[in-house]
Amino acid sequence: MKILVTGGAGFIGSHLCERLLSRGHEVWAFDNLDPFYDPELKRQNLREIAAGFERFRFVAGDITTEEPLASLCQDIRFDQIIHLAARAGVRPSLEQPALYQRVNVEGTVQVLEAARRSGVRKLVLASSSSVYGCNAKIPFSESDPLTSPISPYAASKIACEALGHVYHRVYGLDVVMLRFFTVYGPRQRPDLAIHKFARLIQAGQPVPVYGDGRTARDYTYISDILDGIEACLDQEFGYEIFNLGDARPVQLEVLINLLEAALKRPVRRQYLSAQPGDVPITCADIHKAADRLGYQPRVPLEEGIQRFVTWFLNQGR
Repeated sequence: MKILVTGGAGFIGSHLCERLLSRGHEVWAFDNLDPFYDPELKRQNLREIAAGFERFRFVAGDITTEEPLASLCQDIRFDQIIHLAARAGVRPSLEQPALYQRVNVEGTVQVLEAARRSGVRKLVLASSSSVYGCNAKIPFSESDPLTSPISPYAASKIACEALGHVYHRVYGLDVVMLRFFTVYGPRQRPDLAIHKFARLIQAGQPVPVYGDGRTARDYTYISDILDGIEACLDQEFGYEIFNLGDARPVQLEVLINLLEAALKRPVRRQYLSAQPGDVPITCADIHKAADRLGYQPRVPLEEGIQRFVTWFLNQGR
């Protein structure tokens, strides 16, 4: 198949491009190399993909503008689009809510429109566990009402899910929304907790702990996320939503202890007040994904942290 991956230079996107290419697909990565974090890290991801695969193309562009995305879709006539490009992060969205609305919501409209006008019938779109907000019910299920988002980022992802439903009902597109739960692994964004903490621990600097350290996240290793995405490619869904998580939330203090052991360095903790936009726990109900996609996370956090630390030390980042 010919597959377009928006956000293909980023953490999840670059791994996905490699997975699809290894399966024999032709892959185009569309990315604007946004300076939210160092663009050189994304260029390095692209170089690694290009070095390993001939059937890979990179196209620079911004999803919030009609060109060159629309022209690319008209020229190539993709079989499927996997839309990962977004402005990410809960806390930064509190400072720039209008930017998150423009990139995530308006950008998703541009992707859906490019698909509709070029005849692409199948799209997989990235959503987030953030849509559940302060959900009192644990674990989070796809059928839970989304009435308590607590960040502009979460609200933008709820809007994207609604847009996906509209384009299915009105235009007949086959749309799958995947709610990712705290993805980690090699190439993880440097602003995310595991990568950030590893840098601080390695440098002998204190690790910030917001709150009492008992907040818990459903950490999901990158290869498990790729398995879930890949399982969507050969099925028709109409419109469907799936959680992709590990279903085993881990407290922040436990995560820090695992990093301390893997890096073999002592950790100094700096306890700070809880941050706006943070939720106390995330936990995925993955029964639906297991039933419909055959999804089964295989990498426990202890193993995933070891894999991440091996990459981190080898990269010198």
